[in-house]
Amino acid sequence: MKNPAGIDTVRGVAYITFRTDRKQRGKDEMPEEKDRMPDGPDGLSEPGTGLDQEIREPKMYRVILHNDDYTTMDFVVEVLIAIFHKPAADATRIMIDVHRKGKGVCGVYTYDIASTRVMLVHQLARKREFPLKCSLEEA
Repeated sequence: MKNPAGIDTVRGVAYITFRTDRKQRGKDEMPEEKDRMPDGPDGLSEPGTGLDQEIREPKMYRVILHNDDYTTMDFVVEVLIAIFHKPAADATRIMIDVHRKGKGVCGVYTYDIASTRVMLVHQLARKREFPLKCSLEEA
């Protein structure tokens, strides 16, 4: 059964049908040759036809914790375990890097994940009243 909006309903499930042009095609009718996209033997577009797309890896970002004189080492380890899902041994090693070198790399992530984790670190530090700073930089 089809309602006025073009939505088919069968046994309470809605199916939306899309038309590719102004005339409605039958089930077995194929699009005209000029409307079809050129495909190679593997079903993908042929190179040089202007239809192929380049797939790139997303840019990666390092999340860095910065040292300060007030944040406790235990809190830094807690942050690394809770937010960055590091094992206790790795969290302790990173915390020592933060303490001795002034900063430590927590991980390398895509931008969305990295910025979310930076935000979570700042929220948790603010909640616990520590001035812990966290930043991200392109890897």
